Amino acid sequence: MTRILTALVLALMIPIGLAMPAAAQLQVRVDEGNFQPTPLAIPDFEVRGTNAEMAEDIADVVRADLESTGLFDIQNPASFIQKDLSIDVQPRFPDWRIIQTEGLVVGAYEELPDGKIAVSFRLWDVYGGEVMRINGQPGRRLTTTPDNWRRIAHKIADSIYNRLTGEDPYFDTRIVYIAETGPKTERVKRLAIMDADGANQQYLTAGTNTVLTPRFSPSAQEITYMSYEGGRPRVYLFNIETGRQELLGNFPGMTFAPRFSRDGESVLMTQAQGGNSEIYLMNLQTRQSRRLTDHPAIDTSPSMSPDGRAIVFTSDRGGSPQLYIMNTDGSPRTCPSGGRDVACRITFNKGQYSTPVWSPRGDLVAFTKQLGGRFYIGVIGTDGKGERLLTESYLDEGPDWSPNGRVIVYFRESRPGAGPQLWSVDLSGRNERRMMTQTDASDPAWSPLLQ
Repeated sequence: MTRILTALVLALMIPIGLAMPAAAQLQVRVDEGNFQPTPLAIPDFEVRGTNAEMAEDIADVVRADLESTGLFDIQNPASFIQKDLSIDVQPRFPDWRIIQTEGLVVGAYEELPDGKIAVSFRLWDVYGGEVMRINGQPGRRLTTTPDNWRRIAHKIADSIYNRLTGEDPYFDTRIVYIAETGPKTERVKRLAIMDADGANQQYLTAGTNTVLTPRFSPSAQEITYMSYEGGRPRVYLFNIETGRQELLGNFPGMTFAPRFSRDGESVLMTQAQGGNSEIYLMNLQTRQSRRLTDHPAIDTSPSMSPDGRAIVFTSDRGGSPQLYIMNTDGSPRTCPSGGRDVACRITFNKGQYSTPVWSPRGDLVAFTKQLGGRFYIGVIGTDGKGERLLTESYLDEGPDWSPNGRVIVYFRESRPGAGPQLWSVDLSGRNERRMMTQTDASDPAWSPLLQ
Protein backbone atom coordinates (compact mmCIF):
# COMPACT_ATOMS: atom_id res chain seq x y z
CA MET A 1 0.00 0.00 0.00
CA THR A 2 1.18 3.51 -0.71
CA ARG A 3 2.86 5.62 1.95
CA ILE A 4 0.08 8.22 2.11
CA LEU A 5 -2.65 5.64 2.70
CA THR A 6 -0.59 3.85 5.33
CA ALA A 7 -0.13 7.02 7.38
CA LEU A 8 -3.80 7.92 7.29
CA VAL A 9 -5.05 4.43 8.09
CA LEU A 10 -2.81 4.36 11.13
CA ALA A 11 -4.01 7.78 12.24
CA LEU A 12 -7.63 6.71 12.00
CA MET A 13 -7.07 3.40 13.78
CA ILE A 14 -5.48 4.88 16.87
CA PRO A 15 -8.37 6.63 18.62
CA ILE A 16 -11.30 4.47 17.58
CA GLY A 17 -9.99 0.98 16.96
CA LEU A 18 -10.98 0.72 13.32
CA ALA A 19 -10.12 -2.39 11.35
CA MET A 20 -7.67 -1.83 8.50
CA PRO A 21 -9.30 -1.44 5.07
CA ALA A 22 -9.16 -4.49 2.85
CA ALA A 23 -6.50 -2.84 0.65
CA ALA A 24 -4.07 -2.45 3.55
CA GLN A 25 -0.99 -4.68 3.67
CA LEU A 26 0.54 -3.50 6.96
CA GLN A 27 -0.73 -4.16 10.47
CA VAL A 28 1.23 -1.49 12.33
CA ARG A 29 0.02 0.50 15.32
CA VAL A 30 1.77 3.59 16.63
CA ASP A 31 1.43 5.51 19.88
CA GLU A 32 -1.22 8.22 19.67
CA GLY A 33 1.19 10.90 20.89
CA ASN A 34 3.45 10.27 17.88
CA PHE A 35 0.78 11.04 15.28
CA GLN A 36 1.80 13.51 12.56
CA PRO A 37 -0.67 14.93 10.02
CA THR A 38 -0.11 13.82 6.42
CA PRO A 39 1.43 16.58 4.22
CA LEU A 40 -0.99 17.50 1.43
CA ALA A 41 -0.49 20.16 -1.27
CA ILE A 42 -3.51 21.86 -2.87
CA PRO A 43 -2.32 24.57 -5.30
CA ASP A 44 -4.79 27.10 -6.71
CA PHE A 45 -6.92 25.55 -9.40
CA GLU A 46 -6.21 26.14 -13.08
CA VAL A 47 -8.58 28.79 -14.47
CA ARG A 48 -10.35 28.19 -17.78
CA GLY A 49 -12.54 31.26 -17.81
CA THR A 50 -12.70 34.77 -16.37
CA ASN A 51 -13.57 34.25 -12.71
CA ALA A 52 -10.20 33.53 -11.14
CA GLU A 53 -11.54 34.64 -7.76
CA MET A 54 -14.13 31.85 -7.69
CA ALA A 55 -11.52 29.29 -8.66
CA GLU A 56 -9.35 30.46 -5.76
CA ASP A 57 -12.31 30.43 -3.35
CA ILE A 58 -13.11 26.81 -4.26
CA ALA A 59 -9.53 25.73 -3.58
CA ASP A 60 -9.58 27.65 -0.28
CA VAL A 61 -12.70 25.79 0.91
CA VAL A 62 -11.18 22.42 -0.04
CA ARG A 63 -8.04 23.29 1.93
CA ALA A 64 -10.01 24.47 4.96
CA ASP A 65 -12.24 21.37 5.00
CA LEU A 66 -9.33 18.95 4.95
CA GLU A 67 -7.19 20.97 7.37
CA SER A 68 -10.06 21.05 9.89
CA THR A 69 -9.88 17.26 10.34
CA GLY A 70 -6.44 17.45 11.97
CA LEU A 71 -5.36 14.57 9.71
CA PHE A 72 -3.72 16.72 7.04
CA ASP A 73 -0.95 19.29 7.04
CA ILE A 74 -1.89 21.62 4.17
CA GLN A 75 1.40 22.80 2.64
CA ASN A 76 2.28 26.49 2.29
CA PRO A 77 2.05 27.53 -1.39
CA ALA A 78 5.25 29.56 -0.94
CA SER A 79 7.13 26.27 -0.70
CA PHE A 80 5.91 24.96 -4.08
CA ILE A 81 8.62 24.48 -6.69
CA GLN A 82 6.47 23.50 -9.65
CA LYS A 83 4.20 26.35 -10.72
CA ASP A 84 3.05 25.20 -14.17
CA LEU A 85 0.57 22.56 -13.03
CA SER A 86 -2.16 21.32 -15.35
CA ILE A 87 -4.80 18.71 -14.67
CA ASP A 88 -3.98 17.13 -18.05
CA VAL A 89 -0.24 16.69 -17.35
CA GLN A 90 1.49 14.45 -14.82
CA PRO A 91 3.20 16.58 -12.17
CA ARG A 92 6.98 16.56 -11.66
CA PHE A 93 7.06 14.30 -8.61
CA PRO A 94 10.67 15.09 -7.58
CA ASP A 95 9.68 18.76 -7.13
CA TRP A 96 7.01 17.72 -4.63
CA ARG A 97 9.14 15.12 -2.85
CA ILE A 98 11.73 17.80 -2.10
CA ILE A 99 9.19 19.64 0.06
CA GLN A 100 8.03 16.29 1.52
CA THR A 101 4.49 16.45 0.21
CA GLU A 102 2.83 13.05 0.16
CA GLY A 103 -0.42 13.93 -1.62
CA LEU A 104 -1.02 16.49 -4.38
CA VAL A 105 -4.42 17.79 -5.55
CA VAL A 106 -4.47 19.36 -9.03
CA GLY A 107 -7.72 21.05 -10.05
CA ALA A 108 -9.23 23.04 -12.91
CA TYR A 109 -12.09 25.54 -12.89
CA GLU A 110 -14.10 25.96 -16.10
CA GLU A 111 -16.98 28.23 -17.20
CA LEU A 112 -19.46 26.47 -19.49
CA PRO A 113 -21.48 27.98 -22.38
CA ASP A 114 -24.79 27.39 -20.55
CA GLY A 115 -23.67 29.60 -17.63
CA LYS A 116 -22.78 26.74 -15.32
CA ILE A 117 -19.34 25.96 -13.93
CA ALA A 118 -17.38 22.71 -13.92
CA VAL A 119 -14.58 21.82 -11.52
CA SER A 120 -12.28 18.86 -12.16
CA PHE A 121 -9.52 17.48 -9.98
CA ARG A 122 -7.00 14.69 -9.68
CA LEU A 123 -5.34 13.33 -6.56
CA TRP A 124 -1.71 12.25 -6.94
CA ASP A 125 0.33 9.96 -4.68
CA VAL A 126 3.67 11.78 -4.80
CA TYR A 127 5.86 8.97 -3.45
CA GLY A 128 4.00 6.29 -5.37
CA GLY A 129 4.25 8.38 -8.55
CA GLU A 130 0.69 7.65 -9.63
CA VAL A 131 -2.80 9.07 -9.72
CA MET A 132 -5.14 7.80 -7.00
CA ARG A 133 -8.36 6.57 -8.55
CA ILE A 134 -11.66 7.83 -7.13
CA ASN A 135 -14.63 5.54 -7.65
CA GLY A 136 -12.55 3.69 -10.23
CA GLN A 137 -11.76 6.84 -12.20
CA PRO A 138 -8.47 8.81 -12.42
CA GLY A 139 -10.25 12.00 -11.32
CA ARG A 140 -13.63 13.62 -10.88
CA ARG A 141 -15.58 16.41 -12.61
CA LEU A 142 -18.51 18.22 -10.96
CA THR A 143 -20.90 20.68 -12.57
CA THR A 144 -23.28 23.19 -10.97
CA THR A 145 -24.55 26.76 -11.10
CA PRO A 146 -22.12 29.49 -9.94
CA ASP A 147 -24.16 30.26 -6.80
CA ASN A 148 -23.66 26.66 -5.65
CA TRP A 149 -19.87 26.72 -5.82
CA ARG A 150 -19.35 26.00 -2.12
CA ARG A 151 -21.08 22.64 -2.40
CA ILE A 152 -18.75 21.73 -5.27
CA ALA A 153 -15.80 22.52 -2.99
CA HIS A 154 -17.24 20.44 -0.13
CA LYS A 155 -17.87 17.50 -2.48
CA ILE A 156 -14.27 17.65 -3.71
CA ALA A 157 -13.02 17.62 -0.12
CA ASP A 158 -15.38 14.73 0.64
CA SER A 159 -13.97 12.71 -2.28
CA ILE A 160 -10.38 13.33 -1.20
CA TYR A 161 -11.12 12.52 2.45
CA ASN A 162 -12.91 9.31 1.53
CA ARG A 163 -10.14 8.18 -0.82
CA LEU A 164 -7.31 8.85 1.62
CA THR A 165 -8.95 7.60 4.84
CA GLY A 166 -11.38 4.95 3.67
CA GLU A 167 -14.03 6.60 5.86
CA ASP A 168 -17.33 8.14 4.88
CA PRO A 169 -17.03 11.93 4.46
CA TYR A 170 -18.89 14.73 6.25
CA PHE A 171 -18.12 18.14 4.66
CA ASP A 172 -21.19 18.50 2.41
CA THR A 173 -23.53 18.75 5.39
CA ARG A 174 -25.36 21.33 7.48
CA ILE A 175 -25.71 22.10 11.15
CA VAL A 176 -28.90 23.33 12.77
CA TYR A 177 -28.63 25.15 16.09
CA ILE A 178 -30.25 27.69 18.41
CA ALA A 179 -29.09 31.26 17.71
CA GLU A 180 -29.20 33.25 20.96
CA THR A 181 -29.33 37.04 21.24
CA GLY A 182 -30.30 39.64 23.82
CA PRO A 183 -29.74 39.94 27.58
CA LYS A 184 -30.01 36.86 29.82
CA THR A 185 -33.35 38.02 31.21
CA GLU A 186 -34.89 38.53 27.75
CA ARG A 187 -33.07 35.94 25.67
CA VAL A 188 -34.27 35.46 22.09
CA LYS A 189 -33.70 31.92 20.81
CA ARG A 190 -34.22 31.26 17.12
CA LEU A 191 -33.84 28.17 14.99
CA ALA A 192 -30.84 28.70 12.67
CA ILE A 193 -28.96 26.66 10.09
CA MET A 194 -25.54 26.83 8.41
CA ASP A 195 -23.13 24.79 6.35
CA ALA A 196 -20.85 22.55 8.40
CA ASP A 197 -17.98 25.03 7.91
CA GLY A 198 -20.07 27.96 9.19
CA ALA A 199 -20.98 29.48 5.81
CA ASN A 200 -24.50 30.43 4.66
CA GLN A 201 -25.94 31.07 8.14
CA GLN A 202 -29.65 31.87 8.17
CA TYR A 203 -32.57 31.99 10.61
CA LEU A 204 -35.48 29.58 10.22
CA THR A 205 -37.79 31.06 12.87
CA ALA A 206 -38.52 34.66 13.83
CA GLY A 207 -37.73 34.38 17.54
CA THR A 208 -41.27 35.11 18.72
CA ASN A 209 -41.24 31.87 20.72
CA THR A 210 -38.29 30.22 22.40
CA VAL A 211 -37.11 27.06 20.60
CA LEU A 212 -34.71 24.33 21.80
CA THR A 213 -33.12 20.99 20.85
CA PRO A 214 -33.46 20.88 17.04
CA ARG A 215 -32.72 17.54 15.37
CA PHE A 216 -32.48 16.57 11.68
CA SER A 217 -34.48 13.88 9.93
CA PRO A 218 -32.48 11.25 7.99
CA SER A 219 -33.42 13.06 4.76
CA ALA A 220 -32.00 16.37 6.14
CA GLN A 221 -35.17 18.09 4.89
CA GLU A 222 -37.09 18.17 8.17
CA ILE A 223 -36.21 19.27 11.68
CA THR A 224 -37.94 18.32 14.91
CA TYR A 225 -37.55 20.62 17.89
CA MET A 226 -39.19 21.88 21.06
CA SER A 227 -41.00 25.23 21.18
CA TYR A 228 -42.77 27.20 23.89
CA GLU A 229 -45.40 28.40 21.43
CA GLY A 230 -48.71 28.42 23.28
CA GLY A 231 -46.99 28.81 26.64
CA ARG A 232 -45.80 25.25 27.27
CA PRO A 233 -43.08 23.00 25.81
CA ARG A 234 -44.29 21.01 22.84
CA VAL A 235 -42.64 19.18 19.93
CA TYR A 236 -42.86 20.58 16.39
CA LEU A 237 -41.79 19.63 12.89
CA PHE A 238 -40.22 22.15 10.50
CA ASN A 239 -39.85 21.58 6.75
CA ILE A 240 -36.70 23.35 5.55
CA GLU A 241 -37.77 23.55 1.91
CA THR A 242 -41.27 24.96 2.50
CA GLY A 243 -40.80 26.67 5.87
CA ARG A 244 -43.93 24.93 7.14
CA GLN A 245 -44.14 24.42 10.92
CA GLU A 246 -46.39 21.72 12.39
CA LEU A 247 -47.31 20.73 15.94
CA LEU A 248 -46.52 17.07 16.53
CA GLY A 249 -49.52 15.85 18.46
CA ASN A 250 -51.66 17.64 21.02
CA PHE A 251 -50.57 15.79 24.16
CA PRO A 252 -51.66 16.70 27.68
CA GLY A 253 -48.75 18.01 29.72
CA MET A 254 -45.37 18.80 28.13
CA THR A 255 -43.44 17.15 25.30
CA PHE A 256 -39.73 17.72 24.75
CA ALA A 257 -36.34 16.15 23.83
CA PRO A 258 -37.44 15.00 20.34
CA ARG A 259 -35.29 12.98 17.94
CA PHE A 260 -36.13 11.17 14.70
CA SER A 261 -36.00 7.41 14.43
CA ARG A 262 -33.28 6.12 12.10
CA ASP A 263 -35.75 5.46 9.26
CA GLY A 264 -37.32 8.91 9.64
CA GLU A 265 -40.80 7.44 9.97
CA SER A 266 -41.19 8.17 13.68
CA VAL A 267 -40.11 10.64 16.35
CA LEU A 268 -38.88 9.74 19.82
CA MET A 269 -39.86 12.24 22.51
CA THR A 270 -40.36 12.71 26.23
CA GLN A 271 -43.84 13.33 27.59
CA ALA A 272 -44.34 14.69 31.12
CA GLN A 273 -47.58 14.37 33.04
CA GLY A 274 -48.15 14.70 36.77
CA GLY A 275 -44.46 15.10 37.48
CA ASN A 276 -43.49 11.87 35.68
CA SER A 277 -41.51 11.83 32.41
CA GLU A 278 -41.71 8.87 30.05
CA ILE A 279 -40.40 8.18 26.54
CA TYR A 280 -42.77 7.73 23.60
CA LEU A 281 -42.39 6.85 19.92
CA MET A 282 -44.83 8.51 17.51
CA ASN A 283 -45.44 7.25 13.97
CA LEU A 284 -45.50 10.29 11.67
CA GLN A 285 -47.99 8.77 9.22
CA THR A 286 -50.60 7.46 11.62
CA ARG A 287 -49.80 9.92 14.45
CA GLN A 288 -50.20 7.02 16.85
CA SER A 289 -47.75 6.98 19.76
CA ARG A 290 -46.37 4.08 21.76
CA ARG A 291 -45.05 4.36 25.30
CA LEU A 292 -41.55 2.86 25.59
CA THR A 293 -40.72 3.39 29.29
CA ASP A 294 -42.87 2.84 32.36
CA HIS A 295 -41.11 3.89 35.55
CA PRO A 296 -41.75 6.45 38.32
CA ALA A 297 -38.30 7.97 37.70
CA ILE A 298 -37.52 10.65 35.11
CA ASP A 299 -36.79 9.04 31.70
CA THR A 300 -35.74 11.42 28.92
CA SER A 301 -33.38 12.25 26.02
CA PRO A 302 -33.87 9.12 23.88
CA SER A 303 -31.65 8.30 20.90
CA MET A 304 -32.11 5.29 18.61
CA SER A 305 -29.44 2.83 17.48
CA PRO A 306 -28.59 2.78 13.73
CA ASP A 307 -30.47 -0.49 13.24
CA GLY A 308 -33.52 0.86 15.08
CA ARG A 309 -33.60 -2.06 17.53
CA ALA A 310 -32.62 -0.19 20.71
CA ILE A 311 -32.62 3.24 22.31
CA VAL A 312 -30.28 4.88 24.80
CA PHE A 313 -31.76 7.37 27.25
CA THR A 314 -31.17 9.20 30.52
CA SER A 315 -32.90 8.10 33.72
CA ASP A 316 -32.49 8.81 37.44
CA ARG A 317 -34.10 5.51 38.40
CA GLY A 318 -30.79 4.53 40.05
CA GLY A 319 -30.67 7.65 42.21
CA SER A 320 -28.83 10.01 39.83
CA PRO A 321 -28.95 10.71 36.09
CA GLN A 322 -27.30 7.78 34.29
CA LEU A 323 -27.45 6.20 30.82
CA TYR A 324 -29.64 3.20 30.06
CA ILE A 325 -30.25 1.10 26.96
CA MET A 326 -33.47 -0.77 26.17
CA ASN A 327 -34.83 -2.66 23.18
CA THR A 328 -37.27 -0.62 21.12
CA ASP A 329 -39.85 -3.41 21.28
CA GLY A 330 -39.62 -3.51 25.10
CA SER A 331 -38.21 -7.04 25.30
CA PRO A 332 -35.60 -7.85 28.00
CA ARG A 333 -31.91 -7.63 27.11
CA THR A 334 -28.70 -8.92 28.65
CA CYS A 335 -27.15 -6.18 30.78
CA PRO A 336 -23.42 -5.33 31.11
CA SER A 337 -23.69 -5.77 34.89
CA GLY A 338 -25.17 -9.26 34.49
CA GLY A 339 -28.70 -10.57 34.33
CA ARG A 340 -31.49 -9.45 32.05
CA ASP A 341 -33.74 -6.41 32.29
CA VAL A 342 -35.98 -4.25 30.13
CA ALA A 343 -33.58 -1.29 30.64
CA CYS A 344 -29.86 -1.87 31.27
CA ARG A 345 -27.67 0.73 32.94
CA ILE A 346 -24.35 1.29 31.11
CA THR A 347 -22.69 4.07 33.19
CA PHE A 348 -21.28 3.30 36.62
CA ASN A 349 -18.44 5.79 37.09
CA LYS A 350 -18.71 8.90 39.26
CA GLY A 351 -20.74 11.84 37.93
CA GLN A 352 -24.08 12.55 36.32
CA TYR A 353 -24.71 11.58 32.68
CA SER A 354 -27.17 13.14 30.24
CA THR A 355 -28.01 13.89 26.55
CA PRO A 356 -26.86 10.53 25.12
CA VAL A 357 -26.58 10.18 21.32
CA TRP A 358 -25.95 6.87 19.57
CA SER A 359 -23.11 6.98 17.03
CA PRO A 360 -24.01 6.42 13.35
CA ARG A 361 -21.44 3.60 13.44
CA GLY A 362 -23.38 1.89 16.21
CA ASP A 363 -20.46 1.20 18.55
CA LEU A 364 -20.41 4.27 20.80
CA VAL A 365 -22.70 6.62 22.70
CA ALA A 366 -21.73 10.28 23.15
CA PHE A 367 -22.88 12.01 26.34
CA THR A 368 -22.63 15.02 28.63
CA LYS A 369 -21.08 14.36 32.04
CA GLN A 370 -21.14 16.58 35.13
CA LEU A 371 -18.56 15.89 37.83
CA GLY A 372 -16.87 18.07 40.46
CA GLY A 373 -18.36 21.32 39.17
CA ARG A 374 -17.07 20.70 35.61
CA PHE A 375 -18.76 19.46 32.45
CA TYR A 376 -17.37 16.97 29.94
CA ILE A 377 -18.25 15.56 26.53
CA GLY A 378 -17.41 11.88 26.41
CA VAL A 379 -18.06 8.57 24.67
CA ILE A 380 -18.70 5.07 25.97
CA GLY A 381 -19.23 1.68 24.34
CA THR A 382 -22.78 0.40 24.16
CA ASP A 383 -21.66 -2.41 26.47
CA GLY A 384 -20.70 0.16 29.13
CA LYS A 385 -16.97 -0.27 28.55
CA GLY A 386 -14.22 2.10 27.44
CA GLU A 387 -15.53 5.44 28.71
CA ARG A 388 -13.37 8.33 27.44
CA LEU A 389 -13.77 12.03 28.20
CA LEU A 390 -12.91 14.17 25.17
CA THR A 391 -13.50 17.71 26.47
CA GLU A 392 -13.64 19.61 29.77
CA SER A 393 -14.95 23.08 30.52
CA TYR A 394 -17.09 25.20 32.83
CA LEU A 395 -20.06 24.01 30.71
CA ASP A 396 -19.86 21.57 27.78
CA GLU A 397 -23.20 20.13 26.73
CA GLY A 398 -25.43 18.75 23.97
CA PRO A 399 -23.25 16.48 21.77
CA ASP A 400 -24.26 15.30 18.31
CA TRP A 401 -22.38 13.21 15.74
CA SER A 402 -21.09 13.97 12.27
CA PRO A 403 -22.70 11.55 9.79
CA ASN A 404 -19.53 9.44 9.59
CA GLY A 405 -19.29 9.06 13.38
CA ARG A 406 -15.81 10.54 13.75
CA VAL A 407 -16.51 14.11 14.94
CA ILE A 408 -18.81 15.43 17.67
CA VAL A 409 -20.37 18.90 17.71
CA TYR A 410 -21.48 20.43 21.03
CA PHE A 411 -21.84 23.81 22.75
CA ARG A 412 -19.65 25.40 25.41
CA GLU A 413 -19.81 28.22 27.92
CA SER A 414 -16.20 28.84 28.88
CA ARG A 415 -16.95 30.75 32.11
CA PRO A 416 -19.91 32.03 34.15
CA GLY A 417 -21.79 34.64 32.14
CA ALA A 418 -20.10 33.81 28.85
CA GLY A 419 -22.45 33.14 25.97
CA PRO A 420 -22.61 29.61 24.51
CA GLN A 421 -20.56 28.82 21.40
CA LEU A 422 -20.42 25.81 19.09
CA TRP A 423 -17.37 23.55 19.21
CA SER A 424 -16.32 20.27 17.64
CA VAL A 425 -13.93 17.52 18.73
CA ASP A 426 -12.82 14.31 17.04
CA LEU A 427 -12.76 10.92 18.71
CA SER A 428 -9.11 11.23 19.65
CA GLY A 429 -9.94 14.32 21.73
CA ARG A 430 -6.92 15.88 20.03
CA ASN A 431 -8.64 18.04 17.43
CA GLU A 432 -10.91 20.49 19.28
CA ARG A 433 -12.13 23.52 17.31
CA ARG A 434 -14.57 26.37 17.70
CA MET A 435 -17.23 26.64 14.98
CA MET A 436 -17.89 30.28 14.17
CA THR A 437 -21.45 31.62 14.31
CA GLN A 438 -22.85 35.15 13.98
CA THR A 439 -24.47 35.00 17.44
CA ASP A 440 -24.22 32.97 20.61
CA ALA A 441 -25.22 29.42 19.73
CA SER A 442 -26.38 26.25 21.49
CA ASP A 443 -28.08 22.87 20.91
CA PRO A 444 -26.33 21.92 17.65
CA ALA A 445 -27.31 18.97 15.47
CA TRP A 446 -25.47 17.64 12.41
CA SER A 447 -27.29 16.67 9.22
CA PRO A 448 -26.67 13.57 7.12
CA LEU A 449 -24.71 14.04 3.90
CA LEU A 450 -26.73 16.19 1.50
CA GLN A 451 -28.04 14.65 -1.71
